[in-house]
Amino acid sequence: MPKLWGGRFEGNTDEFAEGFQSSIGFDCRMYREDITGSIAHARMLGEQGIIPKEDAGKIIEGLKGILEDIDAGKVEFSVHDEDIHMNVERLLTERVGDVGKKLHTGRSRNDQVATDFRLYMRRSVDETTQNLIQLCGVLIDIAEENTDTIMSAYTHLQKAQPTTLGHYMMAYFEMFYRDIERLIDCRRRTNILPLGSGALCATTYPLDRAMAAEELGMDEITRNSLDGVSDRDFALEYLSVASICMMHLSRLCEEIILFSTNEYGTLRLSDAYSTGSSIMPQKKNPDMAELIRGKTGRVYGDLMGLLTVMKGLPLAYNKDMQEDKEGVFDAVDTVNACLQVMCGMLKTAEWKKDMLQLGAGRGFTNATDAADYFVKNGMAFRDAHAVVGHLVLYCEQNGKAIDELTLEEIRKFAPDAKEDIFDAISLTTCVNTRNVPGGPAPEAVNEHIRQAKRLLGEL
Repeated sequence: MPKLWGGRFEGNTDEFAEGFQSSIGFDCRMYREDITGSIAHARMLGEQGIIPKEDAGKIIEGLKGILEDIDAGKVEFSVHDEDIHMNVERLLTERVGDVGKKLHTGRSRNDQVATDFRLYMRRSVDETTQNLIQLCGVLIDIAEENTDTIMSAYTHLQKAQPTTLGHYMMAYFEMFYRDIERLIDCRRRTNILPLGSGALCATTYPLDRAMAAEELGMDEITRNSLDGVSDRDFALEYLSVASICMMHLSRLCEEIILFSTNEYGTLRLSDAYSTGSSIMPQKKNPDMAELIRGKTGRVYGDLMGLLTVMKGLPLAYNKDMQEDKEGVFDAVDTVNACLQVMCGMLKTAEWKKDMLQLGAGRGFTNATDAADYFVKNGMAFRDAHAVVGHLVLYCEQNGKAIDELTLEEIRKFAPDAKEDIFDAISLTTCVNTRNVPGGPAPEAVNEHIRQAKRLLGEL
């Protein structure tokens, strides 16, 4: 089969090399974007009088028919036509005749693939954004139901101070909302049209690039043709955001895995998001959380792969850039699947509220509040710190929590302690008195939830 670009060649491409350099096996997923971009290009060619309007109309109808047939599974792509662009053009010419050969007027595969890729990435950004919005909604729902559910907050993976499950969930909301903001910013730089850049130095035809951009819903056109065909920053930005998002997912998964252990005993995962062991009948493994944690490295690899491909490329287009898509496609699929699984896993998880509160008490998370109590009663902070340290050591030696001590026991270390210390160091008081913006008090968390709902509603 002769190549559409084969005019200057006398020999055929080596059969193995032809398969090696073909990208149809993976870039076929951009068929909708390729055809949509070609329709916009053809219409613009007709409106500009570069080709007859009648021919433009035939090309557009032919492209629409190809799109319908691909959607219906009636089209088999050929490796001999290398990529999605040549496959579509071959099909078009077979269906509408020689008029189909006019489609590529004023266009190169270089600006064509850059356009297709941007359109695909715009759709991918929107899909990931929607999945993140859903996850943020789940986090808000859990937080709203648990503004009074006391649990331990940790530093160094050691119990530190009391918080609430609502406060904890809203911390992850903030992480994922930042991912949404980054994606929105990424979309702005993605939604720019390179079509009209030609192979690298534009074209002599009087193209109306703004018309094509408007039809494709793109905000503006690229300002430099060399950059237009060789820029893949938009893909790198998506991969960067996806990597950060996966890091956030992995952190949450790590805690889900810990909390669901027998040692923590504060979270029970649904059977729908757990698996068993082939040999140990008692096992209920948090495999979905572990997989998300593991797939984080995969997305990091996708980012590093494309950064490495691009790092030494001279202007403008180089065949190396064919390696831009598989890693991006993998990251798109991975991050969206992980976000969907996380939504389902959190929705169906059961938090053991009694164990959360018990753990907070047994972990001396109210020690800081005990020290603050003594400070507010006239003791220097460093002295108060030492007194409470002695109290904690005494509790550990006697198997008690601070609020389980008697006043007489406390007075062994702080003779001026009064009965009101027990109210000051109750976990409820510890949480409720931290009523500053961003704090764990129910009132502060409820305000955070209101702000979060408003932010999501404005998207």
